Amino acid sequence: MTDWAKAMNPTAPLNTEAEALAAARASAIAIFLGVIWGIVGVIYLMTAGQEAMAAAMAAAGGDEATAGMAGSMAQVALYMSIGMVVIQAILGFVQWTKPNKVIPILFIILVVYGLGSTALSQLMADQMGVPEGSQGPLWLVAAGFVVMIVQLVLHIAGVRGAAKLDKVRMEAAQNY
Repeated sequence: MTDWAKAMNPTAPLNTEAEALAAARASAIAIFLGVIWGIVGVIYLMTAGQEAMAAAMAAAGGDEATAGMAGSMAQVALYMSIGMVVIQAILGFVQWTKPNKVIPILFIILVVYGLGSTALSQLMADQMGVPEGSQGPLWLVAAGFVVMIVQLVLHIAGVRGAAKLDKVRMEAAQNY
């Protein structure tokens, strides 16, 4: 059995195929962590999130057309969130069963983008006149930052593991 804490460490040396496989699967664990966090976000959108979004849009626009559009936009946001969670789950399953470098690199890009856009939106929210309710509660934003940082570390370990796994398997095939 491979030491999972060592496999999830992006600086740990990878010497065997089992260690490389475990490190490559760290990216799948990060994706499944994102799926769990996405489910939390969907639950928030299904409960208090829709009302907060509708109230913020109504306060920003003030007319009936904007208020009517807020409800449909909240539904679209909910369905898109559910779709993204399903896509993440599928990609996590693929990364677990057939580890590769492409999926972790893609998710590194997405996580870095998520960290940057969330940080900038928090910094610029009061300067742009964005209503308070549309930003989401602080606990959701703070926990999202923590999840994304953990995911970033695990995806980096996943890229290293997948690269080492390719190298080990190529050497084994050449020596056969």
